[in-house]
Amino acid sequence: MIGRILSAILIFISILVQFSFSQIGASLTKTGTTAAQFLKIGVGSRALGMGGAFVASPFDVSAVYWNPAGLALIQNREASFNHIDWLMDVNFDHAAFGISFGDFGTIGTFVGVMSMGEMLVRTVEKPEGTGEYFGAGAMTIGLSYARNLTENFAIGFNAKYIREYIWHESAQGFAIDIGTFYRIQFLNETRLGASISNFGTKMKLSGRDLLVLTNTGPGGSNIINTEHQVDEYDLPLMFRIGVAIDAIKTDEMRLTVETNAIHPNDNTEYVNSGLEYSWNERIFLRAGYKSLFERDSEQGLTLGLGINYRMVDLVTLKFDYAYQDFGRLKNVHYLTLGVSF
Repeated sequence: MIGRILSAILIFISILVQFSFSQIGASLTKTGTTAAQFLKIGVGSRALGMGGAFVASPFDVSAVYWNPAGLALIQNREASFNHIDWLMDVNFDHAAFGISFGDFGTIGTFVGVMSMGEMLVRTVEKPEGTGEYFGAGAMTIGLSYARNLTENFAIGFNAKYIREYIWHESAQGFAIDIGTFYRIQFLNETRLGASISNFGTKMKLSGRDLLVLTNTGPGGSNIINTEHQVDEYDLPLMFRIGVAIDAIKTDEMRLTVETNAIHPNDNTEYVNSGLEYSWNERIFLRAGYKSLFERDSEQGLTLGLGINYRMVDLVTLKFDYAYQDFGRLKNVHYLTLGVSF
């Protein structure tokens, strides 16, 4: 029974991948042709400190972003809160929560919000501003479910609502994520993971600012309402597959090495690689390299550290920080506060 379920899931993921990428030319990147680019901002300082190589090591609630199957590995309850000072004074905040119900599986929820400061409305006639201000941002909110099918194999799913807005225009969409996780128990533990993210509807802006008054007829005497037509765009679909191994594992320390291959629908394929050193599962040092082989990428080296502090028997506080080099765009800092209880 488990074998048939596993086969069906793998076939389904393969069909989705082939369908989504069948029209992508080898020489085209399609950069800038997808909506909701904020969905590509990584979540969780632990994962980002490892260069975004986390699909085969989804051991905390940030698995809702990298591989929802990892939620099945949560023992009781876990919550995390992420803050990212993104590029160009953009902020991104993400919160996630997961709770295990034993053999039934794990249920989770998450919300991500991208925000920025207000800006002046400028026109050709008033380049210094009209006195009005406009804002822009985005949001995603979703539900997750994951379950262990065997001792070493788990699956997980997300269903999410996505919204982007600028001034009086907005676009909505819906998407699902699917993930699998498999643990190989021999010698040093080896793990395999795969996920497909943001498989869903297209997004199209709509709103009152697309409506304009047009003068027609002799001398422009007739005024009619017209509407600017805008196109619709796919979501940034992403397929990840990865392998991780605990190269060193003793009672006091652990060294995990992971490599992920990523296939997006709006850029070239690339590789994320990273490692994590743990002392007594309390102090963590991390390093990685993100977007290796991606065409015209400004991303690169990542570094991170983490501390787990056990307050009482069942309550552990987690603090994680990550730094990412963005080349000519300088750098980005990630902060995550988590609690398991």
